[in-house]
Amino acid sequence: MLKIKPLLFYAFLLTINFISAQKKPLDHSVYDAWQSVGSRLISNDGKWLGYYVDAQEGDGNLYLYSTINRNQQKFPRASKLFITSDSKFALFTVKPFYKEIKAVKDKKLKKNKLVKDSLYIINLSNQKIEKLNNIKSFKAPLKGGSYVAYLLENLKEKSTDSAKEDDKDDAKEDDDKNVKPSELVVVNLSNGQKQSFQNVVKYQFSENGKQLAFVTQKPEEKKDPKDKDKEKDKPKDKSKPKKYAVQSVNLVNLENFAVNKLLEEEGDFAQLTFDKSANQFALTGTTSAENDLVKDYNLYYFSKNKKAVLNQKSPKMPKNWVISENQAPNFSKDGKQLYFGVAPKPIAKDTTLITNDHAILDVWSHNDDYLKTIQLKNLSKDLKKSYDAVIQTQNPEILTAITNPKMDSIAIINEGNAPFSVGISNNNSRAEFQWTGAEKNTYFIVNNLSGETTEFVKNLNGRVYPSPLGNYMVYFNREDGNWYAYNVVKKSTFQLNKGLQVKFTNEEFDMPDNPNAYGLEGFTDHDFSVIIKDRYDLWEFFLDGKSAPKNITNGFGRKNKISFDMYQLDKDIKSYNRKTEMYLFAFNEENKQSGIFKTKIEASKNPEQLQMGDFYGYKNLIKAKNAEVYSYTKESYKNSPDVYVSDYFKTEHQVSKINPQQNSYNWGTAELVSWTTPKGYSSKGILYKPENFDPNKKYPMIVYFYEKLSDGLNRYIAPAPTPSKLNIPFFVSNEYLVFTPDISYEDGHPGQSAVEFINSGVEYLKKNSWVNGDKIGIQGQSWGGYQVAYLITHNDMYAAAWSGAPVVNMTSAYGGIRWSTGMNRQFQYEKSQSRIGKTLWEAPELYIENSPLFHLDKVRTPVVIMSNDKDGAVPWYQGIEMFTALRRLDKKVWLLNYNNDDHNLTKRQNRKDIQIREQQFFDYYLKDAKAPVWMTRGIPSTLKGKDWGFELTDEKP
Repeated sequence: MLKIKPLLFYAFLLTINFISAQKKPLDHSVYDAWQSVGSRLISNDGKWLGYYVDAQEGDGNLYLYSTINRNQQKFPRASKLFITSDSKFALFTVKPFYKEIKAVKDKKLKKNKLVKDSLYIINLSNQKIEKLNNIKSFKAPLKGGSYVAYLLENLKEKSTDSAKEDDKDDAKEDDDKNVKPSELVVVNLSNGQKQSFQNVVKYQFSENGKQLAFVTQKPEEKKDPKDKDKEKDKPKDKSKPKKYAVQSVNLVNLENFAVNKLLEEEGDFAQLTFDKSANQFALTGTTSAENDLVKDYNLYYFSKNKKAVLNQKSPKMPKNWVISENQAPNFSKDGKQLYFGVAPKPIAKDTTLITNDHAILDVWSHNDDYLKTIQLKNLSKDLKKSYDAVIQTQNPEILTAITNPKMDSIAIINEGNAPFSVGISNNNSRAEFQWTGAEKNTYFIVNNLSGETTEFVKNLNGRVYPSPLGNYMVYFNREDGNWYAYNVVKKSTFQLNKGLQVKFTNEEFDMPDNPNAYGLEGFTDHDFSVIIKDRYDLWEFFLDGKSAPKNITNGFGRKNKISFDMYQLDKDIKSYNRKTEMYLFAFNEENKQSGIFKTKIEASKNPEQLQMGDFYGYKNLIKAKNAEVYSYTKESYKNSPDVYVSDYFKTEHQVSKINPQQNSYNWGTAELVSWTTPKGYSSKGILYKPENFDPNKKYPMIVYFYEKLSDGLNRYIAPAPTPSKLNIPFFVSNEYLVFTPDISYEDGHPGQSAVEFINSGVEYLKKNSWVNGDKIGIQGQSWGGYQVAYLITHNDMYAAAWSGAPVVNMTSAYGGIRWSTGMNRQFQYEKSQSRIGKTLWEAPELYIENSPLFHLDKVRTPVVIMSNDKDGAVPWYQGIEMFTALRRLDKKVWLLNYNNDDHNLTKRQNRKDIQIREQQFFDYYLKDAKAPVWMTRGIPSTLKGKDWGFELTDEKP
């Protein structure tokens, strides 16, 4: 054994402490450059891994990593990586510099001031790179051939779009409507063969790479400038039909680039769709006048032997219904059926009405199924709502409408191959939705030929899962907590978990409602069985109903407090093979470790551990389609998420190493804390300490909470200007302790539950000499903000409080609206997070007991409230009620309203602003620092947007 002399040992400790002391605390300038790992993509042969490393603000990088040679290339500003299905080529675009894009937006310049995107084509066998400039878009077939098609920017055409319109175009980059004609280039990457097509507006590959469809548009004829001036002087006749330009729809055989023109008319054609074999093709389009308020749309179907055009005159089309432009046609996997959308013919807006002569109002009625706010929120979507219809491609002229306004939606079965679909209707539960928060659905089997329906479960509070082949409908009933299977052929239902003592609903559910299921993981091949989770283990239920259920993980999960989830690593495979090894994500409930196990469904033994450790990761596991090459990320509080690759999980190789700058900063540690509450409940929490923690010092502490956060023990938290949460690494780096306690709730008494768990956890930590019990602050957002407001009405143990988007008056918030959804908030109190469990009229005393507003006279703690005027979740006047009450009561209170921002801040400049104010507030009350002007004098409206009040002063708030 190596022995270290005491003097050397102390010298070693001093050296470590000195090195730690030299590290800088985080400041607010570090955020933009802090990196994160983005999406990852593995080539089908497993030889190449592509992954993104993004900065919070600025230019990111794409990395291409060779799993064979273990080297990689970096491509700045790259995006939209695609690796061809034969693993021979990598394609991606490169954007302009972030600062250039930002400058164009900030200065509201035209988009054509920017350098256009470039397309990079990399031959992965020899690393040869081809760069193509001025690219508008590119596409490649998903599952066949080494082809690429790209649309070039039309540099000759002067853009008149405003910067605002450009932003809209960016948001709809993949929408091929309103695209100006450009040159389309199609390339066979294997042999270099290339073909160009002019005046293209839309294009689409078949999935197997055998065909390419494109739409051309005849250019407008150039007019004499003199004629243009004459036209300007003429009044426009809006009643005169304005014709579309001539468009043609073409198919390209990619073996020889032969072109087949399918149709050519004055019109607008879109939604180009192939079947899996590329032998059938469909699209939608209109030949109505461009300025018609209501256009008639057609569905066009083409195959080698048949052609059909469906419209409102087609056989079996419901009366006064039309083909919908808002639902793309979709072939079944076997190509025998084509699904598409139909809808009631829209009612044209009366353009002759003069707005000022007519009232504009909303009429609310007790007969409405949905509240008016929900109707208005969904108005745009409802105006475009379509209903499913299907044709049999052997007889494509006749359609069958398989949904209608009384049936909300349809589920396609067996990738569309089944002769039936599943219809879903919530007509019977729409009104009660506002106080239950859950819609009860009735489910039907719908015959795709006749449209006839067979109801198989009524008013279900739960969810139906069709088996892959459609032989069974498995569903969970939330009201009785059981799983059932419906046999489609026999039209019979049986309970799957009958006789089992183990619960398949959330054992820790603490809301006044029925608990949710742990979930259905998937089905086995041939619709043989279904895999369902309990709290820890995976169970196999046999769909013939004859065999007893089997615990796949052999009770290992419950015995060791490890929960298992199955990976579905190949999206093309819709079911699991019972004899094939499969991988499981594992999470230890006690110590928060995570890892990977493997097992077989048919096995009756404990799963085999492959990896397990004190980090978070693996849940985002991906696999090469045709090779045993895997990629995942791993992280801990100390280490950024980094990319790893592995084969069979015997060895692993770290691919990335992001955020090396972190080593220069005083970081921190995370440890699990356990304590017992006054009522004897066990609870956990996380205590974050600075890296240079000295047990001989006294530290201020900030307590941050929501509900349960301890599962995040090994999660990395990047320093960032957060939307609302506490910026934990920032405060820890600046020598604060941060404590995040778990909370469990008692129905009817959520406020007292917060007191029970939060305060007892704080008192437990205050027993340590290094916690400064006089300098403890609390911070919470939304539900956490409510709990902050409640806590400060019940004692004076906190020196400062920060309450974001709180509800302080449950009596007024009860009838309020969640504007992001249009939903009334009643459900939240009766069934959900607020946990009252009764209506306001049944238990007004509980609403008053749990409303901080009625107890604000007891507050002694200085508090900042954030309440924003575009809050989509909490009525922002709740913050005003809290502020005006505390101001009237002569308490120390501030309110921040970030104009036109949401419940959680969305604008980065606002996120940065609140970080500074939060630090200044807590530094003043917990570290005896100087107070900023915004706390001492405030900021008058005359200085709004001119002075932010950050400068520090010797004045007192």
